[in-house]
Amino acid sequence: MNEEEIPFKEFLKLDLRVGEVIEAEHLTGSKNLIKMIVDFGFEKRQCVAGLLKYYKPQELVNRKFSFLLNLQRRKFMGVESQCMVIAAEDKN
Repeated sequence: MNEEEIPFKEFLKLDLRVGEVIEAEHLTGSKNLIKMIVDFGFEKRQCVAGLLKYYKPQELVNRKFSFLLNLQRRKFMGVESQCMVIAAEDKN
């Protein structure tokens, strides 16, 4: 693998938190985007993620996931994503 290693002090800059999805819906007009409202206890944020091929939106509600909060915000189909869900898959 040709992965660049980062110093530990750079890792410390990441704001990783667990949040609970309180709302989720298919983003109209997209093939795989879900818009979620996530409660972090001290604030709520909107997250847009390409999870539709893995989950139905209602399956995400009331579940907790890891999120990266201090990533630069982006718009997907005109909807701002204010954090990034940390997701992974395996063969199972």
